[in-house]
Amino acid sequence: MKLNKKSTSLLLFAASILLLLSGCMYPADEKAVRENPYEEQLETIQKAVYTYKENNGGLLPIKTRDQETDLYIKYPIEFSKIVPAYTEKIPSNAYETGGIYQYVLMDVEDNPTVKLVDLRIAERIRELNLRKFINGKLPFKDPVGENVYEIDFEAMGFKEPLKVESPYSDAQLPIVVGGDGNFYVDYSIDLNRILQEEKPDVKEGEDIRYILFESNPILPAYSLPYTVNEKNEPVFMKKK
Repeated sequence: MKLNKKSTSLLLFAASILLLLSGCMYPADEKAVRENPYEEQLETIQKAVYTYKENNGGLLPIKTRDQETDLYIKYPIEFSKIVPAYTEKIPSNAYETGGIYQYVLMDVEDNPTVKLVDLRIAERIRELNLRKFINGKLPFKDPVGENVYEIDFEAMGFKEPLKVESPYSDAQLPIVVGGDGNFYVDYSIDLNRILQEEKPDVKEGEDIRYILFESNPILPAYSLPYTVNEKNEPVFMKKK
């Protein structure tokens, strides 16, 4: 069947549109692969960790970190110890392959459990630390807890306060500064939502951050401990 000039032009136009759409879709698809906390990837690495532990006298495939390191980033998985011996490849969303997540272990003594740390948060913290280094000082504003303060972003040279996207909701989370000069993500919005909606059994004086990741693979890294007050509202824990 012969095509006339008009039909040929329409076919070429349609083909061009398909190519354009496929070109637009690929980056989005690739972005999703690198940013989604896929359950099957977590399960694959969890099985690899268990098998490695069984075959190595209880040792875990983790990198060595200082004992003072934050608990949520203290035990990063060393993929070279389990790939390819215990699993075929490193997950596509892992930092080591260009993804945004650091694979870590929690509860290493009793039940080593694979969890994730969103490294976009770490990048925002690094950005603030760099600005603090350049400025040579850190402007504190009003206290939001014991030895925890708002940040004077304007004095640091920012046009507006920096926030981070919550891994648990659509909220934009504030960043605060401790009296130690370190920056922390404030998860009060998400904690309050869970306390109000799910009403977990929490006690005043205990660190309640676990309610964020009980049913979620992502950990509340770069944060301070929280507890509840007499109104069952999240508050920063007082240092003992």
